[in-house]
Amino acid sequence: MKIRSVIAFVSCFVVFSSVDAFTADMPSKPHAKAVIQIWLWGGPSHLDIFDPKPDAGYDYCGPLGKPIQTNVEGIKIGELLPLLAKQADKYSLIRSVTHGSNAHETAAYMMQTGHEPGVGLTYPTLGALVSYFRGYSNGYKGLIPPYIVLTEGQGRFAEEGFLGPKYKPFVTGGDPSKTPFEVEGVVAKGISDQRQKDRRELLKSLDSLGKAIPDNPDFALLEKCRTGADQLILGNERKVFDLSEESAATRDKYGRNKFGQSCLAARRLVERGVRHITINYSGWDTHKQQFTIFNRKLPELDQGLAALLQDLSDKGLLDSTIVLCYGEFGRAPKIGWEAPWNGGRGHYGKCFSALVAGGGFKGGRVVGASDATGENVLERPVYPQDLIGSVLELLGIDPDAKMPNDKGLDIKIMPSKENGPGKGRLKEIM
Repeated sequence: MKIRSVIAFVSCFVVFSSVDAFTADMPSKPHAKAVIQIWLWGGPSHLDIFDPKPDAGYDYCGPLGKPIQTNVEGIKIGELLPLLAKQADKYSLIRSVTHGSNAHETAAYMMQTGHEPGVGLTYPTLGALVSYFRGYSNGYKGLIPPYIVLTEGQGRFAEEGFLGPKYKPFVTGGDPSKTPFEVEGVVAKGISDQRQKDRRELLKSLDSLGKAIPDNPDFALLEKCRTGADQLILGNERKVFDLSEESAATRDKYGRNKFGQSCLAARRLVERGVRHITINYSGWDTHKQQFTIFNRKLPELDQGLAALLQDLSDKGLLDSTIVLCYGEFGRAPKIGWEAPWNGGRGHYGKCFSALVAGGGFKGGRVVGASDATGENVLERPVYPQDLIGSVLELLGIDPDAKMPNDKGLDIKIMPSKENGPGKGRLKEIM
């Protein structure tokens, strides 16, 4: 089995294991320790999920025109989300997110970093920032990298930005609903531990150059990296990816599908101390036949996310774990019925929704509002830097502090209010 990806992460940890020179001014009592970001890759339709408009008519609602009441009076959500409707006291909905971009790459960049593109710098994502401030520069010593992506990378841009490769996420690959969950460089189907050990002994026996110059610092560093990789592959750390340790009832509760089991894996990673987990849940770019797709995808989202929220709450982890659920933008409120769309929606960055929970975010609240058709922000616009800045504050990271960089630039972690459209943090739900 190839172990290059594991060695790469271990080598980054070894080379940069000292505390970084830059640290942000941090509030003394952060609420949150970890983040689980459910990234609805492609842009989910806000009208059919978190901001239904039953009075707008069939050209806006389509067949999903009967929203359901949640367990919080006055809050209704899409009719295909009955399990999440029972959990509304645990999360808040933001119905006025906006940035105005309808391009996947640009919108994803803004929603992941809080910064506008095109300034000559690639800023780090929220996950990379958490990895920096709450990971390696905050005493993180685990062999599992502090920033994990389940199960495929986005590939839109370099998530680590100018922070460097140490803060790049570890992308697991594989499918956690399969047995085994084949994690890139860590778990491989059909290869026993003994075979892994035999391979390593053979590799050592062939390393004549390393033996000839044993005091060479580069070879010593490589050996340290190999040792760390071996510990991850053959030690107890890898068991976090073994979902067979969970009961059948627990696995059923999350849903026996890739997304549901990714949510379960995320909970296990939080228990192990991982700081940021992104679940890249693809399939939300519904230009065509959206309602056929949603009859399958919304029940998956409903089951997996509702189980995650309940499980974190039952285990006493929700208070210290932020859960985020949104994509790069929403979908056009007016449905395209004509061919070839046949009931699809286009990209829409003017107004859309997000779900936030845990880690200091209050539950049972709605922030902002869209108009009667969901096309425009009616009140309390929320910009990407407002959302990400609020998450950072709950993690004890000052979003107005200086951003670490090796270019000597005087830039802030989040854009300053005078240099951007943001109107402040989400204090009403923090």
